[in-house]
Amino acid sequence: MPKIRVAVIGLGKMGLLHAGILSSMKDVQLVALCDQKKLLINLAKKVFKEKINVVNNIQALTELNLNAVYITTPIPSHYRIIESIYDNKIAPNIFVEKTLSRHLDESKKICLKANMGNGANMVGYQKRYGVTFNEALKLLKQETIGELQNFKAYAYSSDFVGVPREQAAKIFASRGGVLRDLGSHAISLALWYFGDLQITKEESVNTKQSNGESVVFQAKAGNLEGFVEASWCKEAYRMPEIGLSIEGRKGTLIVNDDKVEIKFNDGSLKRWFRQDLDDRVDFVLWAPEYFREDRHFIDCVLNVKVPNPNFDEAFKVDRIIEEVTTN
Repeated sequence: MPKIRVAVIGLGKMGLLHAGILSSMKDVQLVALCDQKKLLINLAKKVFKEKINVVNNIQALTELNLNAVYITTPIPSHYRIIESIYDNKIAPNIFVEKTLSRHLDESKKICLKANMGNGANMVGYQKRYGVTFNEALKLLKQETIGELQNFKAYAYSSDFVGVPREQAAKIFASRGGVLRDLGSHAISLALWYFGDLQITKEESVNTKQSNGESVVFQAKAGNLEGFVEASWCKEAYRMPEIGLSIEGRKGTLIVNDDKVEIKFNDGSLKRWFRQDLDDRVDFVLWAPEYFREDRHFIDCVLNVKVPNPNFDEAFKVDRIIEEVTTN
């Protein structure tokens, strides 16, 4: 059976991560790596010793008969690169790290181009492949906590605690703001769990603090109300934490990367840690959900299926971010 021929554009942390995972898959051939920076090109040549094309421009990929391309460059470059891949017919299948683009109008154009073809397209919201988040979704579908009453989706880190505002502001811009960089994961999970969200009331939009940036907004999914909070300046979050707290008639479900917990109204408690949920994959690099995510995309390419989330689904995240940050 022919292997899926793949290239990775962008050789930072995420590019090398995906390249390493793809190299472990028997039905994938990592054909090319692409980056403009000479230092990263030299690093890639040392890390991937097998014969792989390492190039410094996208046009060099046109003659490689690629089946799929991974894009792991900074968010502002996504639109230009995706447009080039489609226009030059470099590959029919595209995986891009979140978010889809930096502006809603760019995301609209990307979705239109993608829907004109027959390829698989996917955005890298890897939390959807974490065992705890999948277990929590299963418990919600089983109505374990009864009819849902309200929710909170959050994304916290301490990245900018104690960092002077002037220094932090430069990093804010390069990372696309707290909603695109961190909060988009919380929005993506809320969409996955509850369906389409509508902004109902903004309590705080782009609230600048002396050592970071925080955003809080209220949202509604049908009759279910809740809010989303993202902050780069939460104390005691040395590692970023993405999670949800969901209140139902029978109790409250809390989930993050490490555990799922249900606090029932009768005082009883159920808890599942990541280690309890068969968190195993064929190849581990950083975290198992990255392998599951890549495996899912490759399987969709092989079997002509729609990935989760595809560009249209990820567009919903961009719509919410745009609505919150432009009002």
